[in-house]
Amino acid sequence: MASNKMFSLGIEEEFQIIDPNTRELISRVEQILKGGKIILKEQIKAELHQSVVETGSKVCSNIKEAREEVISLRSSLAELAEKEGLKIAASGTHPFSRWEEQKITEHPRYKEVVKGMQQVARANLIFGLHVHVGIDDKELAIHIMNAARYFLPHIFALSTNSPFWRGRNTGLKSYRAKIFDRFPRTGIPDYFTSHGEFQSYVNMLIKTGCIEDATKIWWDIRPHPKYPTLEFRICDIPMTVNETIAIAALIQGIVAKLYKLISKNLGFRLYRRLYLNENKWRASRYGIEGKLIDFGKKEEVDTPKLIMELIDFIEEVIEELGIEDEINYIKDVILKKGTGADRQLKVWNETANLNSVVDYIITETYKNLNV
Repeated sequence: MASNKMFSLGIEEEFQIIDPNTRELISRVEQILKGGKIILKEQIKAELHQSVVETGSKVCSNIKEAREEVISLRSSLAELAEKEGLKIAASGTHPFSRWEEQKITEHPRYKEVVKGMQQVARANLIFGLHVHVGIDDKELAIHIMNAARYFLPHIFALSTNSPFWRGRNTGLKSYRAKIFDRFPRTGIPDYFTSHGEFQSYVNMLIKTGCIEDATKIWWDIRPHPKYPTLEFRICDIPMTVNETIAIAALIQGIVAKLYKLISKNLGFRLYRRLYLNENKWRASRYGIEGKLIDFGKKEEVDTPKLIMELIDFIEEVIEELGIEDEINYIKDVILKKGTGADRQLKVWNETANLNSVVDYIITETYKNLNV
């Protein structure tokens, strides 16, 4: 097996900035960044809306380091927010705040995004989790991406954490995904025969004025345009540290397992995005409570069963990567107690009060932190 350094981890989380009195989103990222840049330097940054703040971990050689980083970053961010009389919250959408009331961050990149995409950009008030896995060979990254696409809906289902939008129960476990679908160059990509074919696609988009560079390709999985990583972007931000780390571990396990297969010249059947999108929709709609399609068997299967089959698939790398506890968390907690969306809806059904849902999200976000 390749060294763990190859499967290094980087984790980016996008948080809501909350006024604890009204429980609404509040455009105060600049105040948080004033102190944050001194403490966290480049590990904290603004996003398109001023009510969003993102943290990014250092490169972590294993899941233990990743856990320590995520706890440290969340804790520091919570303290910075507290100094401004604010809270942070981890959910793919805010239960009732309206995008129309949020300010756009003053930055040339974001001004250009809004200029180009207008209301589609302004309404993109969503919060995600991005997991980077180190792969230092561009050709290998493409082939692993091709195969990993199949498992994106499984991963996504575990992360679903955005059932509400603008004060309404959407009926979906991840409405965030439907909001982001409005952007161009999103969703599950099709497969590429080589890195050269992928680069030709990027070059064509640049030449024809579609994009300035590859950072404007926002697929659910992509070779990162700047770092030697494969970036998984499909997930809602989970509420708790434990959920984030468990999902990151599963992603790391998938990449490591696929690497083993490819290094032995073993193939993995590739499906067009037309098929995979059916499973992505099911994951968005039902989370782990529905069924996904097993395309090999050509039949519907309960999502938890397919996730357990995925865990069996990566079994040989779990101990090597040291991710036993995280995989057990998926089996023993997430699959049994539900995703963030399931738990948000439980609070809503018990209270019929979206303020209570926000309070619950904040409490979960702060679990296991050093604050």
